[in-house]
Amino acid sequence: MRGFLASSIGVTCAAALALPLTPPALAATARPVPTTEVATAARPAPHAGTPDTTKTDRRAAEPSAAGSTQSLPLEPLTRNRATPSASVSASASASASAEQGLSRRAVRRFSLVGVIWDDPHAELHGRVHVRTRAAGTGTWSGWQDVETHNADHAADLDTPESTSGRVRGATAPLWVGDSDGVELRVRSELQGTGGRSIAVSAPSLPSGLRLELVDPGEGDEALPGGPVDSPRTGGLNTETSAATDASAANADLAPLGATEITALSRAATEREFYTLRAGESLERQRAKPYVGPRPRIVTRRGWGANEGLRERKFVYTKKVKAAFVHHTASGNKYRCSQSPSLIRSIYRYHVKSMGWRDVGYNFLIDKCGKIYEGRAGGVARPVLGAHTLGFNSNSMGIAVLGSYGAKKPSSAAVKAIARVTAWKLGLYRMNPRGKTYLKSAGSNLYRKGKKVRLNVISGHRDGFKTSCPGRKLYGKLGSARTKAARYQGR
Repeated sequence: MRGFLASSIGVTCAAALALPLTPPALAATARPVPTTEVATAARPAPHAGTPDTTKTDRRAAEPSAAGSTQSLPLEPLTRNRATPSASVSASASASASAEQGLSRRAVRRFSLVGVIWDDPHAELHGRVHVRTRAAGTGTWSGWQDVETHNADHAADLDTPESTSGRVRGATAPLWVGDSDGVELRVRSELQGTGGRSIAVSAPSLPSGLRLELVDPGEGDEALPGGPVDSPRTGGLNTETSAATDASAANADLAPLGATEITALSRAATEREFYTLRAGESLERQRAKPYVGPRPRIVTRRGWGANEGLRERKFVYTKKVKAAFVHHTASGNKYRCSQSPSLIRSIYRYHVKSMGWRDVGYNFLIDKCGKIYEGRAGGVARPVLGAHTLGFNSNSMGIAVLGSYGAKKPSSAAVKAIARVTAWKLGLYRMNPRGKTYLKSAGSNLYRKGKKVRLNVISGHRDGFKTSCPGRKLYGKLGSARTKAARYQGR
């Protein structure tokens, strides 16, 4: 991995890297969707107060390949469904345009939900509510909010990834656990005085709304001999080759096929630093390295990434000058043992539903403090992500699994942020307590081309007007900066 700071691949080659992707399912009038990617037709919901006896039909009950996405077009919801279409009043029509969803129905098993729409630049101004049926008990959950997430996590504008024609608008994904039934409501709303939501007939909901139900599979997709999801990869040989490439990108850190990159002591990390920085000038090599001990990192193979989903090639920027901290907004109802499944679900949602080239984040961290490799290309390299619209170049994105607007992040998660930033930023001689300048590629806070002074460890909201990474996690970034600097020996 000599000279990885000046990778010859670079962002400029990204246009040549865009391989054909199977796009997210489009509207019902589009080409037929394979049965492995679409849910069965809905059955009528039971009357209120009666037991739910719905069962999936024969097609839904058939076993499918490990990992799948069901994509269901939403339907208008009106208060008076019995009104003949010819006599629908203007107010009823307005209501239908402002409220869509799906009645209660049985579907194939899934564990994560999200809503997508055609135009990635359109915003969903409103609320998304979902309830699901637990596969093991048949019990229906209460209504849960899905964060609308409007376009703040995305590839930079005018990049090959954002202009591929495959990208869709989307909510944040929500982890619901093993489920086999779903009901959904999407309602257009504006904020009234005092922060209260008020129902309105305009703005209209985005066109092409679809509910995505993601099954993460069993985690053996990336292993030789495991099932292959995507026909575009050319079969098992191509899938195995892609898995080998992803592992080889970390070859200087771990053996080929490793499920984790082991932790190193400070002394061993410094020795590794000089090996990785062999292309530097002698003057730079003589400078004392402030690099934190390399933490333990679960590789993509370790969390079961199906390498046939993503685009094959890797895209790099020049360096890593800053880290943006995120939360996935996927809820906190997961066990740490489920983290690999949750990550596989987010990966599939980003690629198959939202149309990205790979998972958007460079690293993910669970509430037990375990660190996972994100976008493929090598954990020590400056891999271009799709995490902070406007500031993906020369930065990295770290997402903590969960929602942290009201819930405090665990101390283990905050410590993991400090450990991974102390190491990765240290490889690029960046001080976690310092400031840096990044050039904006265009966001709702900074115009394109503006040089913005940011904390080396920033929150997502520092580069884009958003609630991410949640008020409680954002409040812990000062502690993460201090710990990271201490790990670097500063």
